[in-house]
Amino acid sequence: MSEHHLTRRQLMKIGTAGAGALLLPMQWTAVARAASMPPPEVRAANDLALWYDEAAGTDWLRALPIGNGRLGAMVFGNVDTERLQLNEDTVWAGGPYDQSNPKGAQALPEIRRLVFENQWTQAQDLINQTMLGKPVGQLAYQPVGNLRLNFGSAAGASEYNRQLDLTTATTSVTYVLNGVRYRREVLASAPDQVIAIRLTADKPGSITFSATFDSPQRTTRSSPDGTTVAVDGVSGDMEGVTGSVRFLALARAVAEGGSVTSSGGTLQVSAADSVTLLISIGSSYVNYKDVGGDYQGIAWKHLNTALDTPYDKLRSRHVADYQRLFGRTTIELGRTAAADQPTDVRIAQHSSVDDPQFSALLFQFGRYLLISSSRPGTQPANLQGIWNDQMRPPWDSKYTLNANLPMNYWPADTTNLSECYAPVFDMIKDLTVTGARTAQAQYGAAGWVTHHNTDAWRAASVVDGAFWGMWQTGGAWLASMIWDHYLFTGDTDFLRANYPAMKGAAQFFLDTLVPEPELGWLVTNPSNSPELSHHPNASVAAGPTMDMQILRDLFDGCAEASKVLGVDADFRGKVETARERLAPMKIGSRGNIQEWLYDWVETEPNHRHVSHLYGLHPSHQITKRDTPELFEAARRTLELRGDDGTGWSLAWKINYWARLEEGTRAHDLVRALVTPARLAPNMFDLHPPFQIDGNFGATSGIAEMLLQSHADELHLLPALPEAWPSGQVKGLRGRGGHTVGAAWSEGQADEFLLTPDRDGTVKVRGEMFTGRYRVVDATRGGQARTKKVGPDLIELTGQAGHTYRAYSLQKVRLDAPAEVTPGQEAKVTVTVRAIEMPLAPSATVSVEAPDGWSVTPAQVVLGPLKPDSESTAEFKVTPSANEPTGTVVLTGKASGRDWTTSAKATVRV
Repeated sequence: MSEHHLTRRQLMKIGTAGAGALLLPMQWTAVARAASMPPPEVRAANDLALWYDEAAGTDWLRALPIGNGRLGAMVFGNVDTERLQLNEDTVWAGGPYDQSNPKGAQALPEIRRLVFENQWTQAQDLINQTMLGKPVGQLAYQPVGNLRLNFGSAAGASEYNRQLDLTTATTSVTYVLNGVRYRREVLASAPDQVIAIRLTADKPGSITFSATFDSPQRTTRSSPDGTTVAVDGVSGDMEGVTGSVRFLALARAVAEGGSVTSSGGTLQVSAADSVTLLISIGSSYVNYKDVGGDYQGIAWKHLNTALDTPYDKLRSRHVADYQRLFGRTTIELGRTAAADQPTDVRIAQHSSVDDPQFSALLFQFGRYLLISSSRPGTQPANLQGIWNDQMRPPWDSKYTLNANLPMNYWPADTTNLSECYAPVFDMIKDLTVTGARTAQAQYGAAGWVTHHNTDAWRAASVVDGAFWGMWQTGGAWLASMIWDHYLFTGDTDFLRANYPAMKGAAQFFLDTLVPEPELGWLVTNPSNSPELSHHPNASVAAGPTMDMQILRDLFDGCAEASKVLGVDADFRGKVETARERLAPMKIGSRGNIQEWLYDWVETEPNHRHVSHLYGLHPSHQITKRDTPELFEAARRTLELRGDDGTGWSLAWKINYWARLEEGTRAHDLVRALVTPARLAPNMFDLHPPFQIDGNFGATSGIAEMLLQSHADELHLLPALPEAWPSGQVKGLRGRGGHTVGAAWSEGQADEFLLTPDRDGTVKVRGEMFTGRYRVVDATRGGQARTKKVGPDLIELTGQAGHTYRAYSLQKVRLDAPAEVTPGQEAKVTVTVRAIEMPLAPSATVSVEAPDGWSVTPAQVVLGPLKPDSESTAEFKVTPSANEPTGTVVLTGKASGRDWTTSAKATVRV
């Protein structure tokens, strides 16, 4: 197993294009197959299954991930030798250590002076001498090893099929060899805390194999009894910190028919009818300061308990536990024949075919990964979730806080997986302790601080170097997530338990914010706009825009939390006062949001981070209706930055464009993400290399296209793209404690469903409400209590647990040719349909076209219409003779006395 390690600096030097080149052989293979393969016999269990007609071979990015939050495995599915690459989420390099640098506080005044006097590189030099953690790097997440099952020659195998079923969280492999049909199924059970492999064949006595563990760690292999093999080891040393996490992995075979023996660390199964192989792993990691746990007792306890459970019952328990979470949210975005191809082929051809179902698969794959890598009581999902086969993985597979860890949890609340968020809040509590040491040692401040990375040992200091690591607001961002989570759940017990972490994060900045000498605003100093220089070789600055946005969220959340809990009125006053003095967002000379206090131009125009739009997403500080000038400046910022980027960067941009309510632009980035350069054959997101945050960011972005709740209202279908003309979603969650569903066709909403957790009034926005609609209490029956408060906005008074259904009473359809010619007339029709109620007395119908086009007639009056009947108006549109080549949008409108409904069509010129 390779232990090659690329540092952050080396990976950044590769750049986007260069790193993509590393994957060229895989891309060519996938593209060639996509171009040459006929439509296959569909062999997926269902539309939410990844499936393949080839084994993974030795390619880790073709293996399929399973996990129960604590245990993870990559399943390769080879016929001759199955490999399960194993992880346990607390097996990290090193052991407990304090990274704080005691030189920091004394050097801080001079560092600040240099920054304020624009001597940035000198400030960075001093930071590198006095503020970097000890050690400079943090420690890596590491593998346990592999369990390999050797079946002998695969010559002559046929009818091969491999899949990962997202509906049951199981992987399977089937094939025919020597006239026998074999099947393997693998799952990672959270209730039973084991990985289980079930091997069956349709001919008795056909299953023979040997099984052994191997590991890149320092280990001892053994056969503790006649049916079990074991590997006992310890994690690796790193950065001068001795590896101290002990682990024990056990594998035991239970066979029906045949025989099982174990000797010298090798398990042998011979001539069995069927076999259940159980894997259990224990770790000595107790928490960030204690590695003295009974790892052997843990491993044996879980194995022996599972042995008492028949496989079918173990499987059913696993599926029920998983589906309790996964089944809360469903999504359908339409289906074409492209969905019948193997998953790797779909990825390769996605840019050239219509495959809306892949967006649904991508959405649900992100939810699957979160359930599989983050459960209450586990570690948070790290940079690779829980899946890693390297001793020194890229960026150490730890927790990067300036984008990656928060992005991992963006879909937790919105897609109805709030329980999966719990490990983050456990981590924050740990960081309040380690971060307090760093705050005192390096800033002379109270409260706690964490910079741009942490690890299993909750290191909180500056890492990698000043250019990357001198970013103060990692802990502040984490603390602000506490308040946002509360907005979804309304759980005051949770808020009370986590408020001290919010208060401590705010206290640190009350102690360390300093006035900018010329402008007088309170700013952070030193800090940076993540990983981007404002002048050559200089990233360190005072008061970068992202810092100020994060601190506004933190201070606002602290103030509101203290009100909810009825505590800390004096402290609330302090944060409210400081909040008013924070440097504001500013619009620069290019019409963009300034990234720094001053109107500097970034040294990398297409940099992967667009950190200064944190205020647009995930925050709510920039919105279309409350801050229109900043909203347009955010759009200009994205245009300047461009659509290219790493996998996770594209994923964040999906969320940005969704917040800008531009569904087509958001969907363009979904398509840009689904390419062999950005999505591995197993659907892992690629920076490249693999980073799981892009998967979670994509799921979040798709959710944001369908529901937004950040602006004190529920906005339904705010960024619906033309690529998803019909579909439905159920079980999304909005702030305020609302479960939401929607159905649409022909690009227009048909129905909204809303179930509040608690009594109260909520504002609901959607284009449906510009037309004729009805809202009913589907639980009790009868009309719901609503009030129209804007052209597309209603106010609903609801009762906890009741489901409210809003549905449209008319539909408009615009039919236009796919292509038109400049100067030549084309026919366009607008059809109006009445639903359930008559449309009376009439509807005025018109077509809106770009400037310079002619439309005749100007309008047509249709109606009255009987319930469930329709009528069509015909128009002639003529593009201007000099209309440039490209695409344009035509809009068909139907209006009555107090309503308007529209439909759009994109036309090529």
